Amino acid sequence: MNLSSRSSIPVGRRRAAAPVAVLAAAGLLATAFTSTAGAAPTLQDTTGAGATVAAVAAPDIPLANVKTHLNQLASIAASNGGNRAHGRPGYKASVDYVRSKLDAAGFTTTLQQFTSGGATGYNLIADWPGGDANQVLFAGAHLDSVTSGAGINDNGSGSAGILETALAVSRAQYKPTRHLRFAWWGAEELGLIGSKYYVNNLPSTERSKIKGYLNFDMIGSPNPGYFVYDDDPTIEKTFKDYFAALGVPTEIETEGDGRSDHAPFKNAGIPVGGLFSGADYVKTAAQAQKWGGTAGQAFDRCYHSSCDSISNVNDTALDRNSDAAAHAIWTLSETSTQPPSGDTYENTADVAIPDNGAAVTSTVTVSGRTGNAPVALKVGVDIVHTYRGDLVIGLVAPDGSTYPLKNSSSSDSADNVQTTYTVDASGEAANGAWKLKVQDIAAQDTGYVNAFRLTF
Repeated sequence: MNLSSRSSIPVGRRRAAAPVAVLAAAGLLATAFTSTAGAAPTLQDTTGAGATVAAVAAPDIPLANVKTHLNQLASIAASNGGNRAHGRPGYKASVDYVRSKLDAAGFTTTLQQFTSGGATGYNLIADWPGGDANQVLFAGAHLDSVTSGAGINDNGSGSAGILETALAVSRAQYKPTRHLRFAWWGAEELGLIGSKYYVNNLPSTERSKIKGYLNFDMIGSPNPGYFVYDDDPTIEKTFKDYFAALGVPTEIETEGDGRSDHAPFKNAGIPVGGLFSGADYVKTAAQAQKWGGTAGQAFDRCYHSSCDSISNVNDTALDRNSDAAAHAIWTLSETSTQPPSGDTYENTADVAIPDNGAAVTSTVTVSGRTGNAPVALKVGVDIVHTYRGDLVIGLVAPDGSTYPLKNSSSSDSADNVQTTYTVDASGEAANGAWKLKVQDIAAQDTGYVNAFRLTF
């Protein structure tokens, strides 16, 4: 974190893995990035008619993996004069380490160069393939330290947390609605130089595509608080609701305005938010009462000092904040403006069913939706047949997976199949060609598919 400029953005702490049911109870719903005419752009909740609750829960971010990255950054600093500062070899080595992990995970990485103080600086940008390129969710952290130390909390912690979150995106082969972009900024400690350079050199058309920026600066302070940036109401609510579901109180970040890398994005009219666990301000008795730790002591006594080493990190805060970062990234990138639930897709063309013959299909093509099919997909079947016991019926998903609906039965002598089945199709993409597959496996009776419908 930069001493001279950091924006008052509340930062919240990171969660331990929370059950999906807990998150649902807390009202962690999908959101859409919108703006109101004449007002600053905001990330607004769209849980009214037609909105969809985010269906994909973020994975737990393993603390051990985050710590592995921190240990590597500490080792890099130790091998390069004790720091990872702008213009020093430790910073470039840090960039190379992070980039190698992202390249191996399938990200498209870009190294952006700039000059500050006569030295070359670097921003590392990583894009995850896919998602709507006109709807970008951006997460970032500064990677540089001050010259006096290794900068493991400030800001190895935020850098490691979002690196492991990005790697979790790759492990899950996550396919969000929105395009995901991550960044590791250079020369933040000199006045937000790297992030300012990025925003200032971004064409206006590209700026307009960034619908939200999340900043993570010092998320493992040894005497931690749990602070949430309050710049954008929807991003703020996403973090605060998450921690509330865990029973963890948060406060608005007030240690200074404009002192971290969200500030250039905010100044460009982009909705911003983020998390922070405290720097050189002193923890009050009231804060120690609700968060633990030591009252009358700085949140980070090693702020901008040589003792900001691998031992200068609180594992609980680091773990919670890394999980909270993942939760926000998953939640805010999965926002949907797809058609409302209750929509029906139907095929009423008759399809003859051969007597004791090959299977036939009736096809419904679903389009205009995002994400996966629902847990309770309604499959409406209207088959006219003189002996329903001869029929084997299944639902075939767009990827070819088959969900059995009805087996044959010699004791089922009634006519016709006119009913609605419920299928857990949440593992399938919603869009595509869905097929009702029907086969008559015995002789002497005939019929046809009269109608096939899917209700989402």
